[in-house]
Amino acid sequence: MDQKKIGAFLRALRAEKGLTQEQLAEKMLVSSRTVSRWETGANLPDLSVLLEIADFYGVELRELLDGERRTHTMEGTTKQDTRDTLQIAAGYSAEVNRRITRNLNWMAWLGVAAFALYGALEVCGLAAEGWTMNLADFALGGAFGILLGLALMTGPAGRLLFRLKRKLLGKADPEAEEG
Repeated sequence: MDQKKIGAFLRALRAEKGLTQEQLAEKMLVSSRTVSRWETGANLPDLSVLLEIADFYGVELRELLDGERRTHTMEGTTKQDTRDTLQIAAGYSAEVNRRITRNLNWMAWLGVAAFALYGALEVCGLAAEGWTMNLADFALGGAFGILLGLALMTGPAGRLLFRLKRKLLGKADPEAEEG
């Protein structure tokens, strides 16, 4: 899967519709910066958003994942075409999950480093006064904030916040539709 190619295809589809990044962002309920990242291949949309994009542009998911239009030489879609598309989508989803996991891992290590800095300043007796006290307080607050953020993003509370956000923005909740 070539992210740059997918990004260029997304940019071309947007241009065909005569939309700006801001207009597309408004329709997809994301920021224009997010659309820019998709189109440069720096990031890719989640699979659920990719499905919305495919519907919006009137293209097949497979075309988005390939980063180009397919020529339709036969009537309908075969079972093999469907399997191939699902395998590509699964690989895409796995890649997105790997990126999210990598980012969460970096965030966790940043929290560990902040807490270690606080501990070192405390053990050395430097956390009691002056600028080192401010640094220790900042490190402890940063470590706590990162841990809280990780707990919210990875636990049930994060899923609830995500559902609430989608509900407030007028998007259907895919998990609610399944259950």
